[in-house]
Amino acid sequence: MNNIYRFEAKSITGESISMDSYNNQVLLIVNTASKCGFTPQYSELEHLYQTYKDQGFTVLGFPCNQFMSQEPGDELEIQSFCKLTYGVTFPMFSKVDVKGEDAHPLFTYLAEQAPGVLGSKAIKWNFTKFLVNKEGQVVKRFAPQTKPAEIEEDIKSLL
Repeated sequence: MNNIYRFEAKSITGESISMDSYNNQVLLIVNTASKCGFTPQYSELEHLYQTYKDQGFTVLGFPCNQFMSQEPGDELEIQSFCKLTYGVTFPMFSKVDVKGEDAHPLFTYLAEQAPGVLGSKAIKWNFTKFLVNKEGQVVKRFAPQTKPAEIEEDIKSLL
């Protein structure tokens, strides 16, 4: 099965969620952090989510503390920060590693399916974004500095 639907992850509130529950939706999967220069992208991600959620689009946020410890909080602190500071309502998950030996299998798969610049599979910073089509296949990787608004046309083409 060459798609993301075989993976599971814990929601930010601790429930196990199958990626299969997002079957037939366009997804933007993002490794996030609360104390990063790119953290304001949360508002743009939320804007995309609100604009297209009724058409079958979802943003999935995965906090990660692997890059200069920019996500030091626990799940409750992260959830509170995202909601209060940026009004985040899209699904957030428990903190994960996105690279290395303990990387979450979903992120290992995403990185293999959509290598970055010069074919590098490593995820190198917070707010790396992966666009997934309705069949659960990884379509494209976007660098942290790519603003969510710049991805909008790609999202619309998959809806």
